[in-house]
Amino acid sequence: MNPLLLVIIVLVALVLIAAMFAVGIYNKLVALRNRFKNAYAQIDVQLKRRYDLIPNLVETAKGYIQHERGTLEAVIAARNAASSANTGAAANPGEPAAMKQLVSAEGALSGALGRLFALSEAYPDLKANTTMLSLMEEMTSTENKVSFARQAYNDSVMVYNTRREVFPGSVIASTFHFAAAELFVIEKLEQREAPTVSFS
Repeated sequence: MNPLLLVIIVLVALVLIAAMFAVGIYNKLVALRNRFKNAYAQIDVQLKRRYDLIPNLVETAKGYIQHERGTLEAVIAARNAASSANTGAAANPGEPAAMKQLVSAEGALSGALGRLFALSEAYPDLKANTTMLSLMEEMTSTENKVSFARQAYNDSVMVYNTRREVFPGSVIASTFHFAAAELFVIEKLEQREAPTVSFS
């Protein structure tokens, strides 16, 4: 066999192997990106459920604590801000600015809900209201689901970010503009826990 032909065959084979390897890495990055976006979609579902519960909670409380209107309005304003931030984050999960805005808005909403829950403790009739009890139970269940969904999302983001930062994935990631994804991390200690609901 002609030595030049043998060299060409070997070079073509090496190029094909390298191309298949690069395609494999690219496809893995796409799959991991889609996985963390799907994980965020699960958070989105639970946050929307939470946002839908809040107006009912406020309406139920309104009849009992009318003179605490500022607290009720703060809860609704925080809910609207969090819902808007969630819409931005859902449009591009993992995008750092959108995730930071969502974390901030969720922190404000948790604080406002915490004040509402603390305030409701001072009203025995409100604590005994069956609608309020049911809504609080749903809210607690939803908060737990949000926590689990956030953990799954963060796990997916970690795998994706690690894959895009490790060589040779980093070369493919930078070539095809696979941006780093932002974790959904609650910064303040008091925001790390779901609001405590107690009517005992």
